[in-house]
Amino acid sequence: MSDTLLAIVHMCLFPGGVFALLVAMFFKGLDRRVEARLQRRVGPPLTQPWLDIAKLLTKETLIPKTACRPAFLMAPVFGFTGMAVCAAFIPVPGVYSGLYNMGDLLVLFYLLPIPAMALMLGGSASSSPFGAVGFSREMLLMLAYETPLLMILLSVAMLVGKALHGGAWGAEFSLLRIVAWQQEAGSLGFNPAMVPALFAYLIFLPGTMGVAPFDIPEAETEIIEGPLLEYGGPLLALFQITSALKTFVVLGLGVALFFPGTISDLWPVNLLWFLLKCLALMLLSLTLVKSAMGRLRIDQAFRFYVTVPTGLALLSLVLVWVL
Repeated sequence: MSDTLLAIVHMCLFPGGVFALLVAMFFKGLDRRVEARLQRRVGPPLTQPWLDIAKLLTKETLIPKTACRPAFLMAPVFGFTGMAVCAAFIPVPGVYSGLYNMGDLLVLFYLLPIPAMALMLGGSASSSPFGAVGFSREMLLMLAYETPLLMILLSVAMLVGKALHGGAWGAEFSLLRIVAWQQEAGSLGFNPAMVPALFAYLIFLPGTMGVAPFDIPEAETEIIEGPLLEYGGPLLALFQITSALKTFVVLGLGVALFFPGTISDLWPVNLLWFLLKCLALMLLSLTLVKSAMGRLRIDQAFRFYVTVPTGLALLSLVLVWVL
């Protein structure tokens, strides 16, 4: 089977496509359920994300008269396509190694901002003033949280590169080799030099997913969903599916970067172990945080990301270089 055909299969079936969507929608439902319990509410059923998507798919697609129609229609498709491709690059240790010669950290770094860019494109094309405000907030927030992410990826690449080259200066950006090296040498999440980078990644997650306290671009009580205000029906459903896929991607990437170890030679056990680690990351960095915190202002969020997680990621870079 050619590399192109194999990549398409992985994008459509596993680990992207059907598998990623099923896992992501389950995580979304569980996230809402646990958050409700933490706030002493009953909460929706686990199937609520599926019910929301099904209801939206039955609605009519309305486009504002003053909107830029091509950009308005293409924005959710653009975001969904980016995440569908990105999900195929995520390795599942002990089950799936990733796309050979294609799963590069720099490729993932460029693919991860696509949903935010799609949100900005849709908000600016809607001709709504709330969409314009959401566009500016999303752009500023993306610039803030992408900086620590780049430093985190560089820290991982440099540490593994130096190890593979016998201590010589170098960087290894292949996610396949990074995961393979950790399975032999131990998870980077337990490496003292990478602990600051791990904490920085945990802080990066709520920002990139747009959940409290960093749900500023879509603040319901301020700008009424901002870029998504004019969206409804299948287009809004596509945005929600994209958000779910991105949840799977960022959680899976976190596991691959810091905790890719396996516990068995049986692939079903390793698959379950991978999902449990993703679930633990979600509950720790997303569910608990948004349940306990209110929304920050955009200036507060920007200052926070350019200081705390950026400083932690920079500390890991320095430790890797020194040690």
